[in-house]
Amino acid sequence: MAHYLDELNDVQREAVTTIDGPVLVIAGPGSGKTRVLTYRIAYVLEQGVEPWRILALTFTNKAAREMTERIERVVGPRARYVWAGTFHAIFARILRAEASKIGYPPHFSIYDTDDTTNLLRNIIKEMCLDPQQYNPNALRSRISIAKSNLLTPALYRANDLMMEQDRQARRPFTADIYERYVARCRLAGAMDFDDLLLQMHHLLRHHPDVAEKYRERFRYLHVDEFQDTNFLQYAILHLLAKYPGSPENLFVVGDDAQSIYAFRGATIDNILDFGRDFPQLKTFKLEQNYRSTAHIVAAANEIIAHNQRQLPKKIWTDRRDSQKIRLLRCMTDDDEARRIVDLIIEQKNRLHLRNGDIAILYRTNAQSRKFEEHLRRQNLPYRVFGGLSFYQRREVKDLLAYLRLTVNPYDEEALVRIINYPARGISDATVSKIRQHAMAHNLPLWEAMLTVELPERARKAVLNFRMLVENWQRRAAQEPAYRIASDIYRQSGLLDELKSERSTEEGLSRLQNANAVLDAISEFTDQASSLPLNGDAGEAPSSVPDTSLAAYLQTVALLTDADLASDSPDYITLMSAHAAKGLEFRSVFITGMEEMLFPSFFALETPGGLDEERRLFYVAVTRAKELLTISYAGVRYRNGRLSESTPSRFLSEINRDHYENLGGIGSRRIPAEQPPARASVSVNFSPRPSYSSQPQPSVSADDFKPSPPEAVVPGVRVRHLKFGDGIVRSVEGARENRVASVAFQNDAVAERRLVLRFAKLMVIS
Repeated sequence: MAHYLDELNDVQREAVTTIDGPVLVIAGPGSGKTRVLTYRIAYVLEQGVEPWRILALTFTNKAAREMTERIERVVGPRARYVWAGTFHAIFARILRAEASKIGYPPHFSIYDTDDTTNLLRNIIKEMCLDPQQYNPNALRSRISIAKSNLLTPALYRANDLMMEQDRQARRPFTADIYERYVARCRLAGAMDFDDLLLQMHHLLRHHPDVAEKYRERFRYLHVDEFQDTNFLQYAILHLLAKYPGSPENLFVVGDDAQSIYAFRGATIDNILDFGRDFPQLKTFKLEQNYRSTAHIVAAANEIIAHNQRQLPKKIWTDRRDSQKIRLLRCMTDDDEARRIVDLIIEQKNRLHLRNGDIAILYRTNAQSRKFEEHLRRQNLPYRVFGGLSFYQRREVKDLLAYLRLTVNPYDEEALVRIINYPARGISDATVSKIRQHAMAHNLPLWEAMLTVELPERARKAVLNFRMLVENWQRRAAQEPAYRIASDIYRQSGLLDELKSERSTEEGLSRLQNANAVLDAISEFTDQASSLPLNGDAGEAPSSVPDTSLAAYLQTVALLTDADLASDSPDYITLMSAHAAKGLEFRSVFITGMEEMLFPSFFALETPGGLDEERRLFYVAVTRAKELLTISYAGVRYRNGRLSESTPSRFLSEINRDHYENLGGIGSRRIPAEQPPARASVSVNFSPRPSYSSQPQPSVSADDFKPSPPEAVVPGVRVRHLKFGDGIVRSVEGARENRVASVAFQNDAVAERRLVLRFAKLMVIS
């Protein structure tokens, strides 16, 4: 038996050595899932399988890179030939190789969120639509949902539900915008992130020869974080692994209890119903937690037990040196931040924790401000994750736009961004004429530049710019990325432009950021080891590094937030609970545990939303290795006003034995209605029944007619389809921001705060 198998427990070893047929590994937090996945691939390699027959799909480039490094430590350099990468990176590589079959250029651009939003904004303007009514961000999300559900513009129009929703949202031209958006992306030779999945599905679904090629190539498929896959990702996996005569060698690792990305399109059904599509499925449960102490693990089990639909498991640990969970009841959100920073100082002094051992988690990014203020006062280094990433900075996007245009001259967003930056005599009016000419003749802007009629000075400026880019294009096909990028930086005038601004701190920072891009390209050129898709399905790919500008741009376009995170441990981490998934810290502070915040207001109004919020809390709790502190505030600023808060229902779902008696909270009397066996802590401001896991349904939809929001005023009785009848206690805010506090008679929550434009309340007296 291979020596690395000795590092595994019995269940892990059995999962690793089961290499035939479909396998599901349900991996609880801290249970060694990464080790199981990497050792499984190593084991397959040791059975004589060629590395290029193995596909491993992850959700971050960092995870793929670490996976490859781990496998290499076990089996040596052949691990580099395993196809390991994110869904988007692997599919982008395949799509570039097969681009001609789907009508795209091999070096198509990949549009990020900003590119997509800008293009939609231009389309809205061209159609003379109200940008307030047709919000570009809302439309981007709508189009993403359509693509994730395999709805092309034609199918979108044929979908009565989608069209009716658009009419109700007063956006009846959404389908027209979607159609124009797809056509413009095609014309620009560009795909957005959703297209990388949609076009991959199209390629496999409508080109049987291509599907057969990659089925033959990828004999063993592996998927990490399977609970985070969406409908389209699963459909692609199904096409690759489920076909007549298939060995169905699909190995997936995930945890339904950590499915927290429904807002991104992930569906928990993929992991819950996996066995329906693969009846021969073998399932292994990794339940031993190697990360956290006993009280943390027990609390996590009690939290998730309240969810209805799940794959049953019970995580456990043999770590007994366990400190109880601290529960902080704070007067205000400012008091919460102050007390938590004081506790951090105490932990650093008493327990010798490093800054990198500590994380402050919250439900919304806006909560970070108070913690930042108090950390600065104490001169404690910190880093906030979830803000503006490096690759979203203006100067960085400007330089990348030049590089993108060099690789793909049809990239409309890149072209418009830098055609007159730095200034070269091409006015907005000239760009507008080129746009109009391109639209009138259905031409890409790059080609329209040659045929549009312009005044002599403008025409000369446009042609000079075009000749400059064409020269870079010829060189980019032959030279390494760093050499050509350095010349583009200088010859474009961008370097001189940024140098002229370096007299200010902001200007110097911008110059440094642009220079950092060149450093990154130099590092890429030195370390590139991508495996190009050439040869037939049965051949080993070339090991020649691809150091081209096109290869670098693909790498940058597919970076995730996790890939951009620094490995330096010299700061306290501030991040949302969503962003913390996959991380671990010796000490974790979970803050803002209040109703309407965690769980969020929108979750309470969404089917399945409460269960997902509970899974998010479960994820947050299990980030802690040794110390866990949970806090909530009695009052908090909301919509510019101080409002009273109610402790989160989730706090009552943890047995009181796991809480430390801090500030008298842990010794509060349990309500009589609570069954003694649960022995859960009560954290309510006033005695009342403890929270149930779901609101009680109360009324029928028959004859229910929502009243206008302006009819909902303090003192009236109202009816809600979900919460039943209640009395409006107060109404705050103005116009579309009006929020009502309603006490529903059969609801476990004392008062619910409902945004009236969404709440659908019927005044009954």
